[in-house]
Amino acid sequence: MCRDGHILTNFIASQSVHEQYGGVVPELASRAHMQNIVPVVDTALKQAKVSLSEISAVAFTQAPGLIGALLVGAQFAKSLSLALNVPLIAVHHMQAHVLANLIPDNKPDFPFLCLTVSGGHTQIVLCESPLQLTIIGQTIDDAAGEAFDKSAKLLGLPYPGGPLIDKYAQLGNPKRFVFAEPQIPGLDFSFSGVKTSILYFLQAETKKNPHFIEENLADLCASVQERIISILLSKLKKAAVQTGIKNICIAGGVSANSGLRRALQETGLQQGWQVFIPAFEYCTDNAAMIAITGYYKLLAKQTTSLAVGASAKSDW
Repeated sequence: MCRDGHILTNFIASQSVHEQYGGVVPELASRAHMQNIVPVVDTALKQAKVSLSEISAVAFTQAPGLIGALLVGAQFAKSLSLALNVPLIAVHHMQAHVLANLIPDNKPDFPFLCLTVSGGHTQIVLCESPLQLTIIGQTIDDAAGEAFDKSAKLLGLPYPGGPLIDKYAQLGNPKRFVFAEPQIPGLDFSFSGVKTSILYFLQAETKKNPHFIEENLADLCASVQERIISILLSKLKKAAVQTGIKNICIAGGVSANSGLRRALQETGLQQGWQVFIPAFEYCTDNAAMIAITGYYKLLAKQTTSLAVGASAKSDW
C-alpha cells in the first residue's frame, strides 16, 4: 500500500506448498491466491491503518506470470475498483521490479541503468523517467534465475535452488572450476550454454567419482555463481560504456543474491558508478513494487478500463 510515493505496508503471503514438487505448480498457486487474497488485503489495510474509503486507486499485476494466479488478482482488483468507484491501474510485473528502486529515500537520479534479473527474465533497462523505460539488452534463451535453479538441480539441491547455491558459494572457491562463457554480441545475454557446460562437466566428473558433487559442493556452487555473475556484469559494464550512464541499479528476485550484490558494489567502485541496491524485501515478488508503479501511473493518468485482461506473456 502506497501513499504519496511512500510505502505504508508490504504484506506478503508465501506459498511453501510448492517445495515438495520441486517447482511452482500453477494450479496450486491459483488456489492459494484465491484462499489468501482477501486475508492479505485485509491485513495490509490494518497494518497501514487505512480504511477502504480512503483508497484512491487499485493497482494490480496484469502481466506476465502464471495465468491462473494473474486472473485471480485481476478479477479481485476489478471488483474492488468497481465497488469503490476508483481508478484501476494495470502494472507490468517487470516494470514494477525496476521501479522498486524508487521506493527508498535514497533514490537513483534519472537516467539510470537497471539490471533486472529473475527466474523468468534477464534484462538491462534504460530508465529515463518512472514511466520511460527501454529494454536495451535481454536474454535470448534462459534467464539468470533459471540458470541458477537448473544448475542447483544438477547439483542435487532442492527447490528453490538459487538461494542454496548462494549459501554454499559463500563457503567455496569461485575459481576452482571454470565453466563456459557465451560470446553473444551486443548487450543480450545467453545462459543455455552455461547450463550445458555445467551438465557435461558434472557427468564427466561423476563418472570418474560418484561422490564428486557432494565432496566439492561448496566449490561447485561458488564456481557456478561466479560464472553467472560474470556474464551479468560483463554486459552491464558494456551498457554503461555505451550509454555513458553511471547510475546503476539492480532489481528482480536474483538481485537478492549476496554474491551478485557484493560483485556489483565492487564493480561500481572500480567503474566509478553510483550503485543502488533495493532492500531484500523489494527484490523478490512483492506488493510494494506494484504499489509504487501504480502511484506513478496514477500521477500520469495511465489508468485502464474494466475490460483489461491478464496475460501470461506480454511485452512492455
